[in-house]
Amino acid sequence: MLQVIDLTKSHGTRVLLDSVSFSVGLGERVGLVGRNGHGKSSLFRMILDQEVPDSGRIVHPKRYRIGHLAQKLEFTQPTVLAEGCLGLPPDEKEFEYKVEAALFGLGFSEEDMTRDPRELSGGFQIRIDLAKLLVSEPNLLLLDEPTNYLDIVSVRWLERFLKVWPNELLVISHDREFMDSVTTHTMAIHRRKLRKISGGTEKLYLQLEQEDEVHEKTRKTAAKKRKQVERFIERFRAQPGKASTVQSRVKLLEKQEQLEELPSEQDLDFRFNEAPFEARTLVDVKKLTFAYPEQPGLPPPPSLFRDLSFHIDRSDCLGVVGRNGKGKSTLLRLLVDELKPVTGEVHRHDAVKVGYFGQTNIDRLDDRLTVEQEIQSANEKLGRTAVRSICGAMMFSGDDAEKKVSILSGGERSRTLLGKILATRTNLLILDEPTNHLDMESIEAMVSVLGSYSGSVVLVTHDEMILRRLATKLIYFQKGEARVYPGRYADFLAQIGWDDELEVY
Repeated sequence: MLQVIDLTKSHGTRVLLDSVSFSVGLGERVGLVGRNGHGKSSLFRMILDQEVPDSGRIVHPKRYRIGHLAQKLEFTQPTVLAEGCLGLPPDEKEFEYKVEAALFGLGFSEEDMTRDPRELSGGFQIRIDLAKLLVSEPNLLLLDEPTNYLDIVSVRWLERFLKVWPNELLVISHDREFMDSVTTHTMAIHRRKLRKISGGTEKLYLQLEQEDEVHEKTRKTAAKKRKQVERFIERFRAQPGKASTVQSRVKLLEKQEQLEELPSEQDLDFRFNEAPFEARTLVDVKKLTFAYPEQPGLPPPPSLFRDLSFHIDRSDCLGVVGRNGKGKSTLLRLLVDELKPVTGEVHRHDAVKVGYFGQTNIDRLDDRLTVEQEIQSANEKLGRTAVRSICGAMMFSGDDAEKKVSILSGGERSRTLLGKILATRTNLLILDEPTNHLDMESIEAMVSVLGSYSGSVVLVTHDEMILRRLATKLIYFQKGEARVYPGRYADFLAQIGWDDELEVY
């Protein structure tokens, strides 16, 4: 087991953790939640001796192995399978089947087993490292946002794997449904303290909310009584006959602890700027086929999809789901004319106003500009007051709006791009993983806003909670094809499902 005792950690003048203590008991699987920047990853680094606490101790038994994903990926073996086998414990070197099961579950094919790991994309290289970590069976498994580089099928496999994980687990994830499904306990960093409970995130957040309410009611009641005592002292201070009573009240005030008002936590607080749309169909896609251009000396690439036809009607939320690399983001780029199809056509109604959140768009933010300037660039007609209002809605209040894009975190870049969409009027949102890098509170705000948006939405996500709540129909990539399912995600799972889901082992 792991014990953390009176741990304090600051970054500059900002206190992240203030004398916190907790333990991870035998077999406990603990989800760690908290707002971005409040110390979750710092706590992981201190557990791994990569950061030093200001005070306090972290203790665990001798020969207690803590496993985590490496910060720097280095591969020494000629094949993916051989590299994965490096993770096996010394007494299990012949258990190659465990490595194969983990790699297949994380999205690798039979052909991938013999590929050089150095040839793969960064996302699949991280998956190799994750497979090595899982088969190494450490006493404590630390996972920091493990679903970020996984597709929906791989996330579902990892969920099944972790549900039967026999040792200790400490996991950070913005995917609430995933976390609740694999953990026995939840722990929150909240106002520089830690609170751990048995159960899931909903139970914990409800407790924290109730405690804040009790604190505020107690503070207001105490402040009211204090005012009454102060008025009594002021009124009778000069009366000799009340001297002893006044003095006792003065001493009472001196002993009385004054509760501080809780600082407000900043949340995303916005609504999309909606443009009217009176017709029925916004986009009509007919017999769409796409393959990337041939490269000299290489065989022709296969088509990502063929003869795909669908339409986006008013108030639709179209979920686009499937394994990575199968064409989801490509389809979105075709919808916004960033790519041209091999055959077929995408017809958009003349009144359609698109807001596009693409992964490549985040990379196109200008590092030389401030957040305010980037948002202003999306609509030069907006006055500074309106732009500043959008900055505030995206949690860039005050001087934060003057931050240069070059120093922004991934979550801050995502919020800047959302701010640019807010600066324009839209009736069709095309969103490629818009919740990546956002914390749970921001994701909840995003889902709520999208649920009340009167326009239409096309959404790529691997977060099943979001799909269950928002998607009214699906395009799913499976068996080398893209198909339309005219219903909700829960019905899709019951009627069709993911045919390539694998057992753990």
